[in-house]
Amino acid sequence: MARRLFGTDGIRGVAGELLTADLAVKLGRAATLQSGADTPRVLVIRDTRESGEMLEAALAAGVASAGGAVFLGGVLPTPAAPLLLGRYGFDLGAVISASHNPYRDNGIKFFGADGFKLSDATEEAIEDLLDDRVGGAPIAIGRIRLLHGTEEDYLRELHTRFADLDLGGVDVLLDCANGATYAAAPEIFRRLGAEVTAVADTPDGRNINEGCGSTHVDALARQVVDGGHDVGFAFDGDGDRVLAVDRNGVVVDGDELIALAALHLRETGRLAGGGVAVTVMTNYGFHAAMKEHGVEVATTQVGDRYVIEELRARGWSLGGEQSGHIIDTGFVPSGDGIASALLALESLHGGDLAERSAMRKLPQRLVNVRVADRDAAMGSDELAQAVAAESESLEGRGRVLVRPSGTEQLVRVMVEAPQDDEADAVCARLVAVVERSASLA
Repeated sequence: MARRLFGTDGIRGVAGELLTADLAVKLGRAATLQSGADTPRVLVIRDTRESGEMLEAALAAGVASAGGAVFLGGVLPTPAAPLLLGRYGFDLGAVISASHNPYRDNGIKFFGADGFKLSDATEEAIEDLLDDRVGGAPIAIGRIRLLHGTEEDYLRELHTRFADLDLGGVDVLLDCANGATYAAAPEIFRRLGAEVTAVADTPDGRNINEGCGSTHVDALARQVVDGGHDVGFAFDGDGDRVLAVDRNGVVVDGDELIALAALHLRETGRLAGGGVAVTVMTNYGFHAAMKEHGVEVATTQVGDRYVIEELRARGWSLGGEQSGHIIDTGFVPSGDGIASALLALESLHGGDLAERSAMRKLPQRLVNVRVADRDAAMGSDELAQAVAAESESLEGRGRVLVRPSGTEQLVRVMVEAPQDDEADAVCARLVAVVERSASLA
């Protein structure tokens, strides 16, 4: 079996091609063996993709073949897994989802008994066991059971956390991406008193993320304005991220939502450690705002798992990404789109998202430059000198970030500056240098 099937968010690929039933059986067996528990109790949940039932059955069979007891939780947002792990004392959780990807893709990611995603070392150990048949059949074959009431369990946890949030009179539009939030998101907003309109809430197995959800938030922006709604939220397919739209149709990304939450939690004495963790993609305006308010910021590479690792290392609770992954470990050690939307409204103290003032977002330009060899292009002395010069000219006012893609032959050039024309000009100069460097490599 090829090494490093696991990426930054589990194993993901086209269902039936990379992610086959055979691989799911092996993963279920290997993860159960690796857990080390005598009779591991394993929770399995999924999103709405048509391949989910096949992979659920195969994964459960693998767990049972290794002597594990399987509990099928059905369709639930990803953050429900760590919450249910704690509630029921499971040894392992598995989520079958490909997040914001098209329906043909699917994925499998695991959570440990502590509610956190498995470490790289643990995922490598599972890969090492994929073809391991040592010991043959277990002494006892595991059982597979339906776990009833899981959606209500998740809703109860949300309601308990936001019991003091009164959304009476708030007109909310929710885009559920035809994914895992289609039932839970409208329900919790209604329970908290909001007037709810839901779209993309009729999954058919193939329409998940199709022209909807957080990857197509412009559609929601138009609907918020046309419908006269107060605010809109767009979730992704597995419900671990969210983007917002104010009543004017302006998209509010993860940076602004995290800034709102950071200042609110600090004001109420609930910002553990007084800091927040974000990624290298986070807008410079966020850093400026946090500095102004005395909130320490730690920066990680792109990926919510790296944000969570930083939070754990520092003993902090809040972090996230511009893409809308927002983690508040005070509630759950995972991104939770629904909880993040509610936290945003809590942070406004009943106010209007269009009147937010937590940060001033600087104009940002991002250009992906296709190259033959990203490492050779990044090794150019001319590029290093150009980045240093542009960074110096923007010091204290903006920033430059030039980095290779982790998956494609691309060099990503990002510039943030106080004005649009300056951001455009700096970005154009750096793109030209990257292109020259690539042609000489």
